[in-house]
Amino acid sequence: MKVLIQRVTHAAVDVDSVTIGQIDAGILALVGVEKQDNRETLGRMVQKLLKYRIFPDSEGKMNLSLTDTGGGLLVISQFTLAADTRKGLRPSFSSSAPPDLARSLFDEFVAALKVQHPKVETGRFGADMKVRLLNDGPVTFLLES
Repeated sequence: MKVLIQRVTHAAVDVDSVTIGQIDAGILALVGVEKQDNRETLGRMVQKLLKYRIFPDSEGKMNLSLTDTGGGLLVISQFTLAADTRKGLRPSFSSSAPPDLARSLFDEFVAALKVQHPKVETGRFGADMKVRLLNDGPVTFLLES
């Protein structure tokens, strides 16, 4: 599993010109599910995402997590994150989870996040989405399982 996180001042996702998820300050998380991912992978990534310290403390150092700040979390499925780009000029998706498995694991991931964090919004799995954000910093990290 790969989760690209961005610290944002706000973010939103639209499907068919309708906003279906939006947050104020917090994290935009783009999620790529890979073949080998399972419930154990999800559990580890839920904890990492919620506890990863990317927000400034009173001294301006990145010492606070999303759990500490209580900020919003916008979670978007992004199939292309699982691509292998090491060779050639075209991405390979051989390591990506099949759509049914990816959807199931993504849904479980979101459900687990909602149990532990009060402000979770999502896009729509498999939809053509338009994501709007204002990256704060910019601060962006790739979390891998």
